[in-house]
Amino acid sequence: MPSLSRRTMLSIFCALAAGTALRLWFIHAFPQIQGDSLLYADIARNWLTHGIYGRSLMHPGGPTIAPTLVRLPGYPGFLALCFAVFGKQNFLAVLYLQVVIDLATCLLIADFVRRICGHRAAIAALWLAALCPFTANYVAMPLTETPSIFCVALGLCAFAAVLERPRLGWMLALAFAWSYAALLRPDGALLAVVFFPALMFYGRSSLGYAQAVRVALFCGLVSVLPFTIWTLRNWHTFHVFQPLAPRSATDPGEPKAPGFQRWTKTWIADFASTYEIYWNVPGDDIDIHTLPARALDGDDGEEGKTMTLIAQYNAVDVITPQIDAGFAALAAERIRVHPVRYYVTLPLLRLADMWLRPRVEMLNIELRWWQYSQHRAETRIAYAYGALNLLYLLAALVGMFCWPRFVTAMVAYIVVRSLLLSTLEGPEPRYTLECFPMIIAFAAAALAGLTGRKSLSRPFRESDEMVH
Repeated sequence: MPSLSRRTMLSIFCALAAGTALRLWFIHAFPQIQGDSLLYADIARNWLTHGIYGRSLMHPGGPTIAPTLVRLPGYPGFLALCFAVFGKQNFLAVLYLQVVIDLATCLLIADFVRRICGHRAAIAALWLAALCPFTANYVAMPLTETPSIFCVALGLCAFAAVLERPRLGWMLALAFAWSYAALLRPDGALLAVVFFPALMFYGRSSLGYAQAVRVALFCGLVSVLPFTIWTLRNWHTFHVFQPLAPRSATDPGEPKAPGFQRWTKTWIADFASTYEIYWNVPGDDIDIHTLPARALDGDDGEEGKTMTLIAQYNAVDVITPQIDAGFAALAAERIRVHPVRYYVTLPLLRLADMWLRPRVEMLNIELRWWQYSQHRAETRIAYAYGALNLLYLLAALVGMFCWPRFVTAMVAYIVVRSLLLSTLEGPEPRYTLECFPMIIAFAAAALAGLTGRKSLSRPFRESDEMVH
């Protein structure tokens, strides 16, 4: 990297200082250790203490540890390492370490933008990343989001560096990004799915097709090695072929509720329903007053069937096979009556909710923030967050048309991930955060282009294979 001026160094320092302050404020104002965080921590402690990758379960004879495959080992491994160094109950150390990881993500995004758009755009990217509250606030919760976003940023930066000069260090960094992203979450594999062919596509001129294929195969083979161990472990322990994690998030032999899940998919369109109903079943009652009107708008008699099934479930808070079969039949009938809504309208609404919803789920904001008469200040904060999110997205849209390098690969990742997310029953805004390194890169390109910087004085085309 060329030497930096004092002004540039000062800007980098100020951006990182502001980013640090923002993240520390989130940790001390809105820390959250609940839900999946406790599950990850439980697996990590059992792995660290007993050498068993499993969950703690309560039985009449006392607590036991049962092997599990419901979560991939990437984040439990990270927590186990933190607990080994800082103590098994020291979540605060985990959150502080996530601050460091997230700031490294900001620097990686800036370095990627420097390679594709120039130094001035890189500074804009650094500020946009450092002050982005939607990614910064997840350092305050032990979840996979912070390291997952880091893997995407590292993957982008290593991808550009490998195409410039395929050094072993950058090739291993690229393989690590692909592998660890998938070890954190199954959808992390999309990073390799998109950028493996992109490496050959962009490298055919800058590296030569033969070398590009060799580099891609090397990175791909190295990245799949951990999954060989994970798959063999699952086969040995559970006698199932499971190279990632099951979509149902259940261990072999555990009860599933496919009928209930399909029924929810016939009406869920927003995060509020995910939080109030989808997450709470089984275990808690279903509050019929939280059901949207579209959940009861089928043929004559459907409302009565729905109420009966919910009453049967609420009596035991368990989805028995009979109750699940009832929900499955109800879902089939609803799909027959409203096929377009099930296959087109609702998936698009869920996707829009994940992209456009005000990202206040990590703040002390009412879930139904739009009910202005009940909590006016929180509604205004939610609107402000929604507007800021929209500004990031609009700036990114403009930046796409500045034709920065690798625009096709970045857009492909966003599209493929969005298509996958549209198939989920329960939308969550955090699922789109892995796209934000691309969003920020595009937005930085837009800002550099609108200010007339020389780094974007002409658009970069897909045919320009060399990274300058």
